[in-house]
Amino acid sequence: MEKIMEGLNIKKTLHSVKKYIVLSFLCLLLLCIYTGYLSGPQALTTMNHTNFWNHSVSGSRNVTILLWYWPFGYVTSLQGDVCWDLYHIPRCRLVDQHSMFSSADVVVFHNRELIQGIQKLPLDLPRPQGQRWAWLSLESPANNGNLQQYANIFNMTMTYRRNADIILPYGMLVPQETEGQLVEDVTQNKSSLVCWVVSNYQSHHRRSQVYHELLSVVPVKVYGKWTNTNLPSSDLLPTISRCYFYLAFENSVAKDYITEKLWWNAYQGGAVPVVLGPSVSDYKAVAPPNSFIHVDDFASVKDLGRYLVELAKDKKRYSEYFTWRQHWKVKRLVEWRERLCKICVHYDSLPQHRVYSNLMDWVNAN
Repeated sequence: MEKIMEGLNIKKTLHSVKKYIVLSFLCLLLLCIYTGYLSGPQALTTMNHTNFWNHSVSGSRNVTILLWYWPFGYVTSLQGDVCWDLYHIPRCRLVDQHSMFSSADVVVFHNRELIQGIQKLPLDLPRPQGQRWAWLSLESPANNGNLQQYANIFNMTMTYRRNADIILPYGMLVPQETEGQLVEDVTQNKSSLVCWVVSNYQSHHRRSQVYHELLSVVPVKVYGKWTNTNLPSSDLLPTISRCYFYLAFENSVAKDYITEKLWWNAYQGGAVPVVLGPSVSDYKAVAPPNSFIHVDDFASVKDLGRYLVELAKDKKRYSEYFTWRQHWKVKRLVEWRERLCKICVHYDSLPQHRVYSNLMDWVNAN
């Protein structure tokens, strides 16, 4: 009898041990999920929906960003905790005094002033260990000048390119705070089929050639310095709003180079953009689906013109180019301070020892 009781006690003990092991494993599994160590489809989905504009900042120390000189000479106040007060980005200090060079984590140089010889790199100063130099430009490669001289100098790139260290698009989509049905009549008050605002007209530009081909098929209302019909800024969007289509033609064809011509003139102006610039895939990567018409999608410019005429007559199909407004709105980037503050958002996740050995090749790469 004693042996039987002893066996039962052993089984009960083993059962308790197994129960404890299973319980411990479940707790450990839940802990991994909670702390983010678990990878897999769910984790990837979360990452894919995380916008690069996210304001979460890793690390706990302050990061000092020194702007060596102001782009185009437009000086803006850096008084107070600018990044936190304006953009809710913590532990990020913006300065523009050269005396802060030795304590700066990042020094930013705008390319335009460098290539024009207005400013120079402080190559004569002893560069603190770990300090990163950032190359900043929103120009297309054709307007960036000779960058061969800047080999093995910069550690970071700040530009519109989607593979830049700090991505600075001319515009982007952000969710609407409240979603709803599109109730407005987008064809109301439209009086011109196609319009274009252009100041820097160059006959050799591809956009100029496409314009002349299109003009042989449909009427195009042109504004800007080229035709001596300048529009005050207050009249720009109201004028575009009276057009069915807007020629959002870039003056340079380069990867990811999509400027305010799309984000502001067309989208904010309320006209369907006809785009000419980088590839269709580059536009699809950043713009709402079915919100633009790309010149390259047509066998000829004449085919494009005929399509615009037909589309303007079909109110339902035309209105479908505006359905994205139910879910999204456009955010433009116009503040240099906001662009600088974004460095802090990504600072700890950037490679610590990167050097651009051939900046010109990187800029010109497709």
